[in-house]
Order: sequence, then C-alpha cells, then structure tokens
Amino acid sequence: MTPQSFPRRARSALFQVLRTAFRAVPMSEPTRDRLRSHFLRTFPTVRPLPQQGQFQPGVERRRRVRADERCIGYVEYSEEPLPDPMPATLVAFYLPQFHTIPENDEWWGKGFTEWRNVTRALPQFEGHLQPRLPGDLGFYDLRNPQVMRDQAKLAKTYGLSAFCFYFYWFGGKTLLEEPLRNWLTDKSIDFKYCLCWANENWTRRWDGRDDEVLIAQRHSPEDDIAFIEYIADYLRDPRYLRVDGKPMLLLYRPMLLPDPKATARQWRTWCRKNGVGEIYLAYVQSFEKPDPKLLGFDAAVQFPPNTAAGIDVSATRSVENPAYRGTVLDWRSLPDSFKQAKDAGASLHAAVNCGWDNEPRQPGRGRTWLWSSPHRYCEWLRSCIFTSGYTRPTVFINGWNEWAEGAVLESDARRGFCWLQATRAALLPVQPLAERPCAVIHAWYPEIIPELLDSMGVRAFPWKIILTTGVGMASCVEHEIRRYGATDLVADITEHPNRGRDILPFLKVAAQLLSAGHTSVLKLHTKRSPHRPDGARWRGELTRALVHGGGRFSWNQMQSCLDVGLIAPAGHLQPMSYFYGANRERVTRLANTLNISDIDDRRFASGSMYWIRLSAIEQILFDALADSDFEDEQGQVDGTLAHAIERIIAPLVECNGFRVKEIGQGFGGAGYRAPTKIT
Repeated sequence: MTPQSFPRRARSALFQVLRTAFRAVPMSEPTRDRLRSHFLRTFPTVRPLPQQGQFQPGVERRRRVRADERCIGYVEYSEEPLPDPMPATLVAFYLPQFHTIPENDEWWGKGFTEWRNVTRALPQFEGHLQPRLPGDLGFYDLRNPQVMRDQAKLAKTYGLSAFCFYFYWFGGKTLLEEPLRNWLTDKSIDFKYCLCWANENWTRRWDGRDDEVLIAQRHSPEDDIAFIEYIADYLRDPRYLRVDGKPMLLLYRPMLLPDPKATARQWRTWCRKNGVGEIYLAYVQSFEKPDPKLLGFDAAVQFPPNTAAGIDVSATRSVENPAYRGTVLDWRSLPDSFKQAKDAGASLHAAVNCGWDNEPRQPGRGRTWLWSSPHRYCEWLRSCIFTSGYTRPTVFINGWNEWAEGAVLESDARRGFCWLQATRAALLPVQPLAERPCAVIHAWYPEIIPELLDSMGVRAFPWKIILTTGVGMASCVEHEIRRYGATDLVADITEHPNRGRDILPFLKVAAQLLSAGHTSVLKLHTKRSPHRPDGARWRGELTRALVHGGGRFSWNQMQSCLDVGLIAPAGHLQPMSYFYGANRERVTRLANTLNISDIDDRRFASGSMYWIRLSAIEQILFDALADSDFEDEQGQVDGTLAHAIERIIAPLVECNGFRVKEIGQGFGGAGYRAPTKIT
C-alpha cells in the first residue's frame, strides 16, 4: 500500500461502514432522506474520492480539428407528421440562465451567463466530448423574446408539449425571471409551461449544498404564502400546464422545507380562496424519494440521473489531464434502473435523460455519464409512454437546455438534432417490421458492381441498395448498373471524398439508416486489395457466403434472432492479437473510448464485409468519430483509423450484448459449404 493510496482506501472504507450502519437503523423513508441530506451537507468531505484513471505521459493523441466539427451521425433538422392524438404529454426541464443579471456579474464576473461555463470546458479523458457547443439556435440571449419563440416552435415540431421552467425565489427575491415574464406577456407563444421552484441555496459549487452560499433560502410559513401569491399570475395563464385540469406546480427539494405537509396545505388553501382553484403538487426526486402522500403532495417526478448509483468506469479511463479527479459512469445502466423503480402508479411521473456531464461547472472534477445513446433513449422514452398503463401520461425529460450539465435536447454542433429526432420517434409505437433487406456497397471500383449485384440476386430478391462512391464517380456507377441490365433496380448513390476507405462512407450511411428506423444492413464493397494476389478470390468468398441463397437466409436470421449483432463469413473471424499489424495502438485507444474489455482476446471480421445490426454499433456513429479523425488517403495498406475500425466492429457488437456468428456455423442450411479460410 502506497502513502498516496491509503487515504483513498480509508475514506472509502469509512464511507461504506457509515452507510451500512445508517441503512440498518429502522426509520421512515422521509426521516432517512432528511438525515442523509443533512449529514452530507454538514460533512461533504466524507464521500469517498473517485477512482483515478490512467495517465500515460508522452503519448501523442490525435486531436479533433475543431470543437464544433460534426460527428459521423449528425442529424439534420426535419419536419414530420406527429401522432394525433398525442400518446403522451412530454415536458422538458428548462434552465433560464442564459442572460446576464447583476447578481451573476457580481459573483462570477461582468457579462457572465451559463455560456461561459459551457465554452471553458476541456476534454479530461480519451473520448470525453468537451466542449459541447450549441447548434442552430446558437449562443442565445434569453432576454430576446424571439429566442423563446424559436425554442417553443422547435419543441412543438419534435413532439414536446411543455417546458418546466426552474424558478428561483429566495424569500421575496427572484433571479433569472425576466425570460419567464417575457413568456407570460407574449401571448404569441403557443406552448404550455409549468414552474419548478428550485428551493435550495444558490452556491458557488452549483450543487445547492451549504458551503459557499451566495444567496440562501429563508423557508417559513410566511414565505410559503408570499411565494404562492407571487406566482399566481403564472398559474392562472391559460397556457399553464394542467394535470386533471389542475395547474401543476413542482418543488425541487421538499425535504428542505421545515414542514412540507403544512406548506402544501397552505398553498392549496390560498389557491382555492384566490381564484386559482385546485392545484396539482409534485416534487422532483432529485435527492430524496419519500412517498408524496406523506408530504401532502399529489405525485413525484423522477429526475435521472439523480438518485442512480451507476456503474463507475473512472478507473478504466485513459485520462489526458493527470490532475483529473472527476467521476465517469456508464449511462447505459440508467434506463433499466429507472424503469425498474417506476412502480408507484399515478403518483410517480416517469422521466428520462438524454445525457449528463457537468464538467463545464466542475472543471477537472465533473460527473460524466458516458455512452448516452439516441436509440436507447428513444426506447426508454417509448417504454414510459406506452407501458405506463395510463392514457396520455405526463412524462418528463431532463432536460431541454442544461448545457453546462450535458442534459440537452436542443441541437448541438456535433450531433445536430439527434435527441429531438429520437424524442419524436418515441411517440410512435413500435411497428411490425416491414423493411426490405438493405445493402450498403462502397463502389470504389465501379466495374465490379455487376458481379456483386449478380451474387445478391437482385432480380429475385427485393433489395434496398445504397451505393457509396468517390466524388465525381456517380455517373460511372450508374453506367455499371445499366450494363448489368436490372432495369427495375432502384439504387441510391451518394458521393464521398476519398477518405476512410469503405469504412467512413458506410458509417455515415449507417447512422442515417438507424435514425430512419432500419435495423440491419449488409455491408459490401468492391474489394480488390491490389497489394494481395488473392484479392479478387477473397472478395468472391466473402460475398458468396454473405448472400448465400440470394441473401434470404442471413436476412431472415437478422430479423428473427434479435440477439445476433453481426454475421460474418465463416473462416474470416480472425484473432485480434495475431492480426493487429500496425493497428495495436489505435485499436487499444478505440477500445478504451468505447469501453470494450479484453480486446486482445477477441476476434474481428477480416475483409470488412458482414451483416450488421445498427443499434449494436451506435456509439461509434454518434459519439466517437468525425471526418477529420480519418487520415488523408495515401495508399496506406495498414495502420490507418479505417483499419482499426475494421478490427473494432465485432468486439463492439459483443460488448453491447449481441452475439457474433459465422455464416455456415449454426446458421447455414444443408449442403452449405464454408468458404476457404484466407491466411
């Protein structure tokens, strides 16, 4: 044991002992929550220090060209029909801190807004996507009423029903209220909203704890009445969000009130007497999870990722900052954690999260949930909508514009509108599969196209075909299709710069297909491998195996065996450790970024032709890569990023919980003969 490791281990052990003892003491859940919050506020340093990642001095890492470069799977703005009637009321939490106020000028410096936090962030470890910059809406100022009109229109276009504005009230003083007042008076904004009183202290650490308080709460019975009287104009607004006909008011931290039940009673009484009527009270499960009925409230609202323990992967990160002391968690565990917790019926409103990273607010010590995924987010949200057992449930999303905490539905410069598109898609129930088999063919050598089309049996099988090729080569591809003679064949042809070989064009098309709802595709390319004498034979063996029986067999397997993520030609799954070539460093770095374990013991699909389930490789489409990561084409035969990705695809599929199978081993029909192994 080193002197440096002892404090960390001792601190962690002490925390575990205290937590075990605390859990063993019998008490009610509200009491437990109150004591836990009080203890952690009083003794914040008792928490165990986060695990430290691995820093490798002297290792040169390729940097992105620019922080706002679009990723491979960038999603453009689109308008599509929405369900009528809508199956759910989707409410996104909204942060109004994107304009200057005198208090922030005093506390943080002249001209401060949340954008200053956002733009100062730096990547702390391999694969850490910071800074995250805004997209189409830009660095907006919420004092401009047009900004909120644009936000409301955008949210409505993608299926949201309301914003839940954080409201900052401190004993008669409000902060950041100007945008809300503008909204209240601007009747042209046709979009619902509600308020969530963020009733914790405003602190320098942005965490509401009692250290370094900038402005404190002054909770009291008199303050309860003053608060409800002050917000009455909002509650009376016809656009204010209602549940069962009642204005919905949220409270962020009910256990900070001296007597939550008395507060709820006072609010209800005042509203009845002053023309507001009955109100619907809910609290946010940000830190505590008591039964809302015990507080005199109607319901609780989930608030992921808060209250989730998460899988800590900090120790496995390859850090770029040796002083980094943040925590890195696996976002992919969130959906199941919150779906399992939703068992309280109508008294608990489900919520989903589209990512979290508060590195901009906590430089070098932020809390990052890695590997958030539009596809998994969509499935999570859809399950909240269609499995709640209630007609038109009210579901919350964290959040609309928490830019400094990484919970953002708005378009960003890197991913575009992927989260909004996934939100809109979640409003549609899963439909029975009606898609045609789809093949993506990279045609760098157009003269080989007829050979591939013939092997695929395009005259007898209803293929959807997408051909990618070099810039200025589309006419050559069209000529080869005509020469083949399939007059009724409809193929999409897209041109791409000669960068990333067949890999980069495929990943771009794969991202578009996944966003459009396709599940599986066949990846082929006009492989010649001129540096190998058996290049043509290799191409033939790969193709014949994958389209055995015209492709029907493999396609049916991908549709019926939902746990299969990749089907490769038999004999072409090769051991990674033996075939690293010049790619070991790149493969190892990609494996770390994508959380692929035991990379040396895995196999890869040599030749880069296979059937692939698109959701099994989603994070490489929307997180990891941009065009500039791929080298300029110079005839390299090994050692490029494209070669590394060829090796990482099958391990990524397996680490995402899918099986990798060989055609001819367990799938092939009677009489099928596996291709000859290429050595």
